[in-house]
Amino acid sequence: MKLNKLTTEYTKNELALQDLSSNPIDQFEKWMQSAIDFPLENANAMTLSTSDKNHKVTSRIVLLKTYDKNGFVFFTNYNSSKAKAIKYNNQVSLSFAYLPQERQIIITGKAIKIPTPQSLKYFLSRPRGARIGAWSSQQSQVISSRSVLLSQVEKIKNKFANKEIPLPDFWGGFRVVPYEIEFWQGRKNRLHDRFIYKFKNKEWQCKRKSP
Repeated sequence: MKLNKLTTEYTKNELALQDLSSNPIDQFEKWMQSAIDFPLENANAMTLSTSDKNHKVTSRIVLLKTYDKNGFVFFTNYNSSKAKAIKYNNQVSLSFAYLPQERQIIITGKAIKIPTPQSLKYFLSRPRGARIGAWSSQQSQVISSRSVLLSQVEKIKNKFANKEIPLPDFWGGFRVVPYEIEFWQGRKNRLHDRFIYKFKNKEWQCKRKSP
């Protein structure tokens, strides 16, 4: 398989310092909205990379559910592999790949649990089936078959039949508080435009990086 045959020349856009917002969260919002309008499916899908106590690095796709000047929020089971890794080392990376637009966003920051009331608010906004799923799955644990999972789903359905499904105490959100955010725009001949914002002295500073 000759993968070099898949090489693509990036020619769709360019990026200059004067094009960028002074605050990377504002710039992120511009690119997120652009991806949604493009339209790109699952524009809020991002790769979360963590490192656990054995220094094993793992990456997986999670969904960004909200963001603001304080950071980027996703939700998970607090007993999952990702949550256990974050408990050991809260330094994480998020990356968004907007390939049809020849763009990437890479965010580096610290992951911290959000307050329970915020997790509850989001949990209650989820479809009932997703709330049942959160209770049913021992996320990241090995199971013998899918039937084991489905059996647990039925138990949870019966348990909360005709009742409001409460927030599990093992489920909630993490906020990734960024200290670096990079915007990458593909360019011809691999001479890409890359700009990195770094939070220093209580303000964001932006500089161009070599491709």
